[in-house]
Amino acid sequence: MKVNTAQFMALYAWFGTIIFSIFVCVGQIIFALGALLNTFWLMDMGRFIFGIGGESLAVAQNTYAVSWFKGKELNLVFGLQLSMARIGSTVNMNIMGWIYSRVQDLLGYTGPSTLGLTLMIGGITCLFSLTCALILAYLDKRAEKLLCKEQGKTGEVIKLTDVKDFSLSLWLIFVICVCYYAAVFPFIGLGKVFFIEKFNFSSQEASAINSIVYIISAPMSPVFGLLVDKLGKNIIWVLCAVITTLASHIMLAFTFWNPWIAMCLLGVAYSLLACALWPMVAFVVPEHQLGTAYGFMQSIQNLGLAIIAIAAGMILDTRGYLFLEVFFSACVCLSLIAVVMLYFVNHLTGGDLNWSAKKREKLQKVAATDVLHCV
Repeated sequence: MKVNTAQFMALYAWFGTIIFSIFVCVGQIIFALGALLNTFWLMDMGRFIFGIGGESLAVAQNTYAVSWFKGKELNLVFGLQLSMARIGSTVNMNIMGWIYSRVQDLLGYTGPSTLGLTLMIGGITCLFSLTCALILAYLDKRAEKLLCKEQGKTGEVIKLTDVKDFSLSLWLIFVICVCYYAAVFPFIGLGKVFFIEKFNFSSQEASAINSIVYIISAPMSPVFGLLVDKLGKNIIWVLCAVITTLASHIMLAFTFWNPWIAMCLLGVAYSLLACALWPMVAFVVPEHQLGTAYGFMQSIQNLGLAIIAIAAGMILDTRGYLFLEVFFSACVCLSLIAVVMLYFVNHLTGGDLNWSAKKREKLQKVAATDVLHCV
């Protein structure tokens, strides 16, 4: 279609964020209606539609973040995105039960009506998300006029076949992403019963320790994002996060030490990795390929998580929690190997993934000066 970068970004502004946010809203409404009508297949359909919008919306968010903040506070912005997401998850976990109880008191009985109305109330946040998408699209359109963005003059064409041109560094980033998150999200999904069975925790204690990863990531992600912005060296930070995560899983698998230690380490490492890993995509692909790259990364991550979740369930049913922890540790080891390979590939190809913040800023100023001289 010979779409240039300006048109591509406009697509994200008007089609991307707004349409995807509408999918989220419609999906949540259908989900709530399914509960209200006591029709489970309708709830399934609602979650399917919600997933189409939610995952695609994440791709648009990442592309927006890079468009506005590349070369400035990008790591901090990714940290803030993660922080807001985890705050939302934590609030949802703690407040929806209370809302359900209040609706039950209001109606005077339990049943599909109570659950349906509760989910409808929860859907208000989806409408707020859509409102934010509309405001963001307006701000981006306004900035394009006021700041005279040059993105429309690149002449680059957006193609799905861009995938075959992805560099080895980008593919290694994909591998790190899949293998690392495979050892975090599925573990948290199965963690509550693990803590009850291995450490004899009560249900409430198990829930508390299982949620500590998200609770820590909410305040720590922006802090780590700011730290990576100030110091640079993204690959080193990713390496530290992966090694810390491996230590956490080894402690949980082979010791009976207080699991709060391992879970707090996991929370810190998870926060650090997200801030340092996701912005690296913007350093290894051209701007017009960012949406494709982040979309591919998101897709591979979700496919990997789906496969790993099934495998984890089978291992747990047949072998138990020790083998499951060994499996998660093996996933982290694969991620560690990919990080080490990325370090050497980046070093040998003269890449900028591990530059210090000062060096990156200095070279950006030189490049900007060269552009001015050419003009």
